Amino acid sequence: MIVCAPVTPEGMIDPRWGRADWVALADVVSGEIVGWRQVEVLWSGLHDEGGPGSHHARVVTFLREHQVEAVVANHIGPGMVRMLDTMGVPMHLGAAGDARAAVLAASPAS
Repeated sequence: MIVCAPVTPEGMIDPRWGRADWVALADVVSGEIVGWRQVEVLWSGLHDEGGPGSHHARVVTFLREHQVEAVVANHIGPGMVRMLDTMGVPMHLGAAGDARAAVLAASPAS
């Protein structure tokens, strides 16, 4: 399962999902992270370019390109929640602290 989480350069959960500058793509298998890649997305600067639909489309494209199956985040705004619901992407909110630990806490063990 590919899980996406907003992260800081230090590997902590960034409290901003739609304005994150970096996200981690974690490949989780049987409750273990078998792959971890941090990707610079620069959504903080891109967030206000165009309308809200433009930014949501940017995020959708990223998630689809990377075959993301779940999102772990601290908070996601209502519009983005609706978009992720429409995509069928489960969200695990309230994450904080170490990003790897937060991804594992939200991932099924099997």
